[in-house]
Amino acid sequence: MILKAGNPPLIIHTDASRSWGGQEMRVLTELREMRARGCRVALITKVNAALVQRCMRAAIPVYQVPDFNKLNPGSWLLLRQLIRRLKPTVLNTHSSEDSWMAAPLARRAGVQLVLRTRHVSAPVSSIFSYRFPHAILACSEAIAAQLASQGIARKRISVVPTGNDAARFQFSTVRRNELRSRYGLNESDIIIGNVGFFRDYKGHAFILDTLAALEPKYKVMLVGDGELRPALEEQTKRLGLDERIIFAGHQEEPEGFYNAFDLFFFASYAAEGVSQSLVQALLNGLPVVSSSLPSNEEVLEGVINSRLVQYGDVAAAAEALGALAALPRRDPQAMAVQYVTINARYGLATMVERLAAVYARYGVILPSESPS
Repeated sequence: MILKAGNPPLIIHTDASRSWGGQEMRVLTELREMRARGCRVALITKVNAALVQRCMRAAIPVYQVPDFNKLNPGSWLLLRQLIRRLKPTVLNTHSSEDSWMAAPLARRAGVQLVLRTRHVSAPVSSIFSYRFPHAILACSEAIAAQLASQGIARKRISVVPTGNDAARFQFSTVRRNELRSRYGLNESDIIIGNVGFFRDYKGHAFILDTLAALEPKYKVMLVGDGELRPALEEQTKRLGLDERIIFAGHQEEPEGFYNAFDLFFFASYAAEGVSQSLVQALLNGLPVVSSSLPSNEEVLEGVINSRLVQYGDVAAAAEALGALAALPRRDPQAMAVQYVTINARYGLATMVERLAAVYARYGVILPSESPS
């Protein structure tokens, strides 16, 4: 069945996560972009999840459930009633908990297209729940390869990286000057930046260890927050780096901070799909040093001003940062080439185009693509 032009599809996402990170950003981005294309959209998530207020601020309908507990008959009944009442055209699950429940219920309810998005590059504990969706969306080629290696048919997997609003992350001299002035930074300071939540696998400890091996003109600005902040502050003191570290805290709109950086150090060592902060740093024109992971290597393919190092190799990281620091800082031509390249691969238009192609294979046509 192909949905007619006068009947916009209803696209519902489900997500059991209560936190805020790359996965949740992807959910909100898709909901916004599909609404912009003329679709109706909604979210089903847990009560008081981080996505709730953000969707409400964006005027996106949210349906809150107490939990996605597959051992609780009441959870099954509530979710079943919700799906049957809303009658989505597309239902897209994200976390393990909601995928186990929402996908089979949607299939039983006759939802035209049931999708599951996989966000992290790590072995799945069970592929059984992957039998229910019509198709799987992988955020990177590395994730698709991981799923295929565990027995999920490759023809059922489509790679759809998260899209970024490239204009938000384009370099601005005005913002650079304002941010560097705000934090008392001189033009002679070489600022190594990182944007991300303070979680162990994000590798912030590696960044601090590397800074200790560099000359005093190098400083680090960490944009983000999390439960590891006290440990990172203690490490800062222990290494004698108090005057060379800036903890900028969590920022709802981090785009301005990339302008203040001279280099970007992406130190995550596990579980990444396609990191949004890595893509955003590249859109901003920054040279990048990154831990060597398949998904990171995928993003950095063809990026000239980048270096890959093994996680924890302080000497190699320090050498790579020094080599990139020797390049002309904020070279307009190099930044322009990098911006165009990354936007073509990870811009919003590319994400929507790939999603639309998956939808179309199952007869769901976006309103702006519907035949007149």
